[in-house]
This record gives sequence, structure tokens and C-alpha cells, in this order.
Amino acid sequence: METNRTLGRSGIEVSALGFGCWAIGGEWQSSEGQPLGWGKVDDEESVRAVRRALDLGGTFFDTADVYGTGHSERVLGRALGKRRDDVVLATKWGNVFDEESRILLGTDDTPAHARRALTASLDRLGTDRIDLYQLHISDADPGRAAELRDTCEEFVREGLIRAYAWSTDDPARAAVFAEGEHCAAVQHALNVMQDAPDLLALCEESDLASINRSPLAMGLLAGKRQGPQDTGDIRSKPPAWLPGFGGGATADPEWLRRIDALKDILTSEGRTLAQGALAWIWARSPRTVPIPGFRSVTQAEQNAGAMEKGPLTADQLTEIDRILGR
Repeated sequence: METNRTLGRSGIEVSALGFGCWAIGGEWQSSEGQPLGWGKVDDEESVRAVRRALDLGGTFFDTADVYGTGHSERVLGRALGKRRDDVVLATKWGNVFDEESRILLGTDDTPAHARRALTASLDRLGTDRIDLYQLHISDADPGRAAELRDTCEEFVREGLIRAYAWSTDDPARAAVFAEGEHCAAVQHALNVMQDAPDLLALCEESDLASINRSPLAMGLLAGKRQGPQDTGDIRSKPPAWLPGFGGGATADPEWLRRIDALKDILTSEGRTLAQGALAWIWARSPRTVPIPGFRSVTQAEQNAGAMEKGPLTADQLTEIDRILGR
């Protein structure tokens, strides 16, 4: 398959597979004690995993200032080191947190905070520019978002960022950012179980990339059958916005039944289940760039291996829709 894709009208080329850096941020939580990370991490293994992803052709890394309350950015910056110029770096802003206590405090949608957050991210990542800067408040007021879009245009003029995007599942909100000259993408949920036709249509109309979070449905499409045993893992106390997990951190039986029904198609051509889930995303639109998470060399290798197999066929896509009743 074409191993590269372009971030919309920015012309920035990235590997067709991105690497999501939420998990390598380690443990952090809300002020109410809700876990927001993916459990414990080994930073040295995270660094090895990032470098392995690079060696296997990964050039797009997506993080956020809030992941591990700054820790993900620090680990990623250290792992990239002198190879910073070989990659396209994406991060996000909008959340307020305490780095010491690892607690999320709230959100701030002001242009002044955007500038403070950008300065802090550049410092943690050890770089002089962010390639794709993304608003991380999914339900921000559209009027304020228009103001933040103009702020991002200022950042582009100053050479601090190359392009920007909004991480939101609302096409109407994403369209507000799309009006900006240097808007390059929308980041939104997309996986076999959760299609997003309206957002993909917007990306097509506005010449944007579709950056896909939850491409493996938080592990369910990687074959995870039960919830995590680690209490620091967000799936151990799943918030309302996390589909596919029932109470008590067990996977939703209905989701598992549907995934089982798709297994033969997704594991065609010798793919693992996770590789098949990524292949569905690439087949769904040439604008998609899935960003599965990873925190070990093995996971980085498995995810990267999907690129060798390429997308599913149009017939397989149709068959999946039929099975799921779409």
C-alpha cells in the first residue's frame, strides 16, 4: 500500500499509520479520582518502543499536553532526540493540570492559555515547533473556537506551529476550524464498530485529514476480552463516553459478539485482529490516519506490521456493513 498519507491541504506527509502516545504518559487522574491513563508504564520501554516505531517507518506521533500531565510529551521528546526532524509531531491543548500531583484540574479555552500551553509543550517536547496543534476541548463553544482558530493562524505566522486541527466528534464544530487556511485535519473516533460518515464527508469537502483515535476500540479490536486488572487504567472505571465496556470494566458482550462475527474478514491475508481493524480504516477513506496506542516494542511492531498488509477491499467493507446491519 501507499505507506504515506498527506495531512489535508497542508501538504505535510505522514506515515499512513500514526502512533498514539496517550498510554506512554502513565497514570494520571481527574480531581474526583477517576483514572485517566492506561496504568503503569516503564519509561525506558516507552522510549525503546518510540524508536522502534521510527525504525519501522512510523513518522507521525500524536500526543497531548495532558497525557500523564506532561509526562507523555517529555518521554516522546526524549525518545525522538536528534531524530526530531524525521517525524511529524502532533500535540493538543485546552486542559489545565498539575504536573506534580498528576491531576486534571479543568479546561481553559482562552487564547492566552493556548499560548501558555504551546510554550510549555515546546519545552517538554524539546522542539521549536509543533507540526499539528490540536484543540483538545471536544465540546468547546463554536464562537470561542473561531477565536482560537485565529490564534492558531497567528502561531503559524510566528513559525511556532505548521498546521492545526480540532479533536472533536461534532462535524459542525470541526467545520468552524476547517474555515482556517492552515487547518489540516480533524481528530475523531473511528473504528469498525463506530463509523463516522459525517466527519469523513467533511474531510472530503474541506480537504482535511481524518486522524482516528480509538481505532482499536480501546483494545477490544486487538482481542481484549476482559477489562484491565490495573486500577490506574481508565478502562477499570470506564467513564460514560467510553463505549464497549460495561460496568465493572468488563467488555460489553454485544460488542464482543459483533467483533467475533467480523473476525474472519479482519484476519484475512494473515492479519492479526488489530491489523485487520486498521486495514478497515484505511479502506474506509484515503484521508484516514489511525493512531493506535502502544507502550511496548511488541505493540509498536504489531501496529506497524499492518502497513505491510494494506487496506481491506471494497467487497470486504461491504460485507462488514452487511454483518453489522449498516
